[in-house]
Amino acid sequence: MADDKNNERVISPKESNNDQKLDFSLRPKSLIDYVGQNRIKKNLKISIEAAKKREEPIEHVLLYGAPGLGKTTLAHVIANETSANIKVTSGPAIEKSGDLAAILSNLEEGDILFIDEIHRLHKTVEEILYPAMEDFALDIIMGKGPTARTLRLDLPNFTVIGATTLASLLSAPLRDRFGIIHHLNFYEGEDLEKIISRSAKILNIEIDQESEKAIAKRSRKTPRVANRLLKRVRDYCQVEGNGHIDYGSCLEAFKILEVDEIGLDSVDRHIMRVIADKFKGGPVGLNTLAAASGEEIDTILNVYEPYLMQMGFLDRSPRGRILTERGFNHLQIDLEEML
Repeated sequence: MADDKNNERVISPKESNNDQKLDFSLRPKSLIDYVGQNRIKKNLKISIEAAKKREEPIEHVLLYGAPGLGKTTLAHVIANETSANIKVTSGPAIEKSGDLAAILSNLEEGDILFIDEIHRLHKTVEEILYPAMEDFALDIIMGKGPTARTLRLDLPNFTVIGATTLASLLSAPLRDRFGIIHHLNFYEGEDLEKIISRSAKILNIEIDQESEKAIAKRSRKTPRVANRLLKRVRDYCQVEGNGHIDYGSCLEAFKILEVDEIGLDSVDRHIMRVIADKFKGGPVGLNTLAAASGEEIDTILNVYEPYLMQMGFLDRSPRGRILTERGFNHLQIDLEEML
């Protein structure tokens, strides 16, 4: 239920089923078209050009960062830039070592294997992946017990691109096998406006510059959220207006969506108000906050809390969560009266 509820939030950075088709149509194909992450693009360009000169596949790449920042998109860009075939899977989808062995044995020279949520690979699966990444070999155990023996099959040279939101959960041996590691940062307003403008052209949406800025401000510094908000505002303008996105209609759409000027929705504000009203700003333990707000612990921890902390509205202490002065100000609550 928690996942379904989270997917319904228009400002959720996690991909919903409705996003997949939209994201694919808006996905840039080259480093030139990829907006933002300039340091990463520069380094990747050098790595790709060097690999081409050596006539080798690019080294294994690890991309980590918050959901919705473009890790999957960047993996496809790397594949396009290197003219490589890309095969896509995810950590949870590879349940057994045999599943990974089947994928690896079907790779061809220069292919890219993209593993999303790579931190969720099972340990036994990881152990198959180690020699495959390092020696381009697949070790298969034949038989059981004392008569068991290992058969090594050579694999073509290939590249693993791993993506994760939780790099700290990757085992050290797996992390060490990536030659290229990049952290994707949150986006600033100017880059988000460029993304919104580009997406609007692809979707054939007429939008003014003020509306682009308004959507960018509410996008939680995340391209996926920006594209989703653009789509929702377009829907409103097509039903309630003339189909063109103007600033007035844009603001009306955000009122209906209950998304405020910095991208907080009703759930974010509810959690902040629970801390303010019921616990005088905190500190309050995570379990208690979950019970009082009606939200699950994992959802607060992984979905709501990161952005609230990033904006400086929420803080952690050894005793629990604290609503900051900035958080009180955003809710227009007088902190001195509360105390």
